[in-house]
Amino acid sequence: MFKHFLVPTDGSALSEGTVARAVSFAKEAGARITFFYAQPDFPMPIYGEGALIDPTTPEQFAKAAAAEADQILQRAKALADAEGVASDTDSVVNEVPYEAIIDAADRHSCDLIFMASHGRRGIAGLLLGSETQKVLTHSKTPVLVYR
Repeated sequence: MFKHFLVPTDGSALSEGTVARAVSFAKEAGARITFFYAQPDFPMPIYGEGALIDPTTPEQFAKAAAAEADQILQRAKALADAEGVASDTDSVVNEVPYEAIIDAADRHSCDLIFMASHGRRGIAGLLLGSETQKVLTHSKTPVLVYR
């Protein structure tokens, strides 16, 4: 039924478990996976009384974010490779993760978004994380939420 999954990951423990389950499901279904990571953009400095000064430049931040994305995505790809599941990786800089996830699913012609119930931000919105809730609300692509 589903032949190409988008699996967003952020490197959290729950996300890592979701990656493992997605790989297992893809293997059973004969599907392929595109692992996806939405990189944060450089935070705009806030000036004023009591403001903290971050010595990190936008270039250093972008380099560190890209390295983190690559590490997380390569870990997921290695798991898929070990199970014989065809996979690719993708990452973009976007401060609105749910939009980046939906765009990635469309860009890669995925027919299923397989994602964790919540990510690094913890259990927000009672049962589902805010990004997962937004993907469910706005995506035209079917979404499987793994808990």
